[in-house]
Amino acid sequence: MEAQGRVLLLTICAAGIGGTFQFGYNLSIINAPTLHIQEFTNETWQTRTGQPLPDHLVLLVWSLIVSLYPLGGLLGALLAGPLAVTLGRKKSLLVNNAFVLAAAALFGFSRRAGSFEMIMLGRLLVGISAGVGMNVQPMYLGESAPKELRGAVAMTSAIFTAVGLVMGQVVGLRELLGGPQAWPLLLASCLVPGALQLASLPLLPESPRYLLIDCGDPAACRAALQRLRGPADLAGELAELEQERAACRGGRARRPWELFRERALRRQVASLVVLGGAMELCGNDAMYAYASAVFSQAGIPQDKIQYAAIGTGGCELLATLLSCLAIERAGRRVLLTGGYGLMTCWGSVFTVALCLQGSFSWTPYLAMACIFAFILSFGIGPAGVTGILATELFDQMARPAAYMVCGALMWTMLFLVGLVFPFLVEGLSHFIYVPFLCVCVCAALYSGIFLPETRGKSFVEISEELHRLNFPGRSRGPAWAGPEVVRSTEL
Repeated sequence: MEAQGRVLLLTICAAGIGGTFQFGYNLSIINAPTLHIQEFTNETWQTRTGQPLPDHLVLLVWSLIVSLYPLGGLLGALLAGPLAVTLGRKKSLLVNNAFVLAAAALFGFSRRAGSFEMIMLGRLLVGISAGVGMNVQPMYLGESAPKELRGAVAMTSAIFTAVGLVMGQVVGLRELLGGPQAWPLLLASCLVPGALQLASLPLLPESPRYLLIDCGDPAACRAALQRLRGPADLAGELAELEQERAACRGGRARRPWELFRERALRRQVASLVVLGGAMELCGNDAMYAYASAVFSQAGIPQDKIQYAAIGTGGCELLATLLSCLAIERAGRRVLLTGGYGLMTCWGSVFTVALCLQGSFSWTPYLAMACIFAFILSFGIGPAGVTGILATELFDQMARPAAYMVCGALMWTMLFLVGLVFPFLVEGLSHFIYVPFLCVCVCAALYSGIFLPETRGKSFVEISEELHRLNFPGRSRGPAWAGPEVVRSTEL
């Protein structure tokens, strides 16, 4: 038992270090060298033209550098589905590192080449890598884990995101790689997790479901399962996999737009769109944006704020670890409903604290406490559970397309929030959190009322329950159990 537990743990770590870890890491490291990159942009332009770049154009170039990351993520999310179907889950993660290697080279030589355009292209490439990794990693792990641990294993995607955020904040400290001379190395350090994945993941098995249902290779499926579970008690799981293959008989991989046309996928698509959109529109990213200003008002010295900011990332990491331990006991619906409910509560108190700013000396401390509490609540529920939905609610034929839809939605929302947030701050002032609170309330209600619980159920059982919800009063009928091999490699 220890041997197969070790293989599953190594699979989680190898997939995570080059997957969602890269997303969190590259999202946070860009904050530390902001001023250095802006100075480099101005100096480069002055060297080329003999004229300094106007401040508003320096800001425009910086905005492009930041916004090309979510744009790349959107492209990566759209690329993830075809890659996962044609190459398989594991090979997709390995090939994805080509974007990281190219980006690291661009970052590392950008200052020597005197080109801020290399930084822009590098940010686009690491965005594509993050978009692919964030979709393929939970798919790969969800299909490789036993049903008793599927939720906890899939939650590790959120844990690696939080670890990446914290690691990026730590490495970006002025004492490490956040100084004026070291920022090219800071940006190029994304090469390290990519190299670790390239060294470790080839030694680990492919998704057993992909091998059986997509490739039609029972022998390879059994060998992968034996490595992940050990030689004992495979008969029950193999029978479930055969049932799943039978249910997909005659099918092919769905295209993203087909998900919206099929009545049999109505509940799944609604849950994916509502809760995937809510995760990005709930205001967690805005809390990170507000943190520095609130810490400053609370009396934390300016040079110490960077250390306090690490605490916010640490909060999310702690919460996702707790959620990973609780998800198979409490269930998905409870964590989502409770997480959004707590976020509504703390967001409301935060709004009151902003309104009372300047009236009482203790309001900055209350606002600071609300930031940590809000991020903890986000980590307990939405941060990890949302990523599991596409794995558990969709079958093997629809799962890659579902991840494409979810990824495209997430990255588009991330881009729009970053674009609109400064104008919301200006227009709504202290009531900036009211729109986010409305989203949290709606997400909590939807999770509690409409989201089916999937804890401890096989993919076949989940599929049957969703069929009953989509077609009330109609039975699904007996599953076909013949020997035909299904090939679903066309997306």
